Amino acid sequence: MILSNSLNRNETAVVLLKGTDDPVGPRVIAVPGQPLVFQETAASSSFDLPPVPFGNDTPWFLNSLAIDIRLNAEMFQRKFNEGLIPYLIYVFPLIFLLCSLGNVIKFSVWPIANLFLGILAFYGVLSLETFLNMPEMQYIIDSYLNGMIPVTLAVPLIFLGFGILLNLYSVLAYVARRKDNDED
Repeated sequence: MILSNSLNRNETAVVLLKGTDDPVGPRVIAVPGQPLVFQETAASSSFDLPPVPFGNDTPWFLNSLAIDIRLNAEMFQRKFNEGLIPYLIYVFPLIFLLCSLGNVIKFSVWPIANLFLGILAFYGVLSLETFLNMPEMQYIIDSYLNGMIPVTLAVPLIFLGFGILLNLYSVLAYVARRKDNDED
């Protein structure tokens, strides 16, 4: 039996068993960089084996989404710990931006395509939020604004600006479609 870590090939262990009938019986364990170890039974020693590779088969997209959700949850918790007013100042523009994505969700005539476009738009907003809240990006925003407004207000104002632009686009697209329908 070979136990290997899919992330780091240096953490591979070879376990030689006596047979398939007795998996907890005597064994020889070979780990790179360590001497061979013989165990009478599996419980006779607390030999540290490399992590088993079975837990990290999650697709990259889902891992990335989970990381972004965790980082955003930490940001929300930090804002909530600062007080209710900073939390609401941060959350309301984000909700406004997410609600402004309604036109993206109705982009196609196929419902499954709309679902995937909505998921992609939500993931894009999560990624944008993570990107704008990075310390390096906060420093760049602060140096660009030269202290005109606090950095803590810059990200909500960016969300508000994107939301207004999306709503303006939605209204203009609706007016253009209605004008085309009236001419027919």
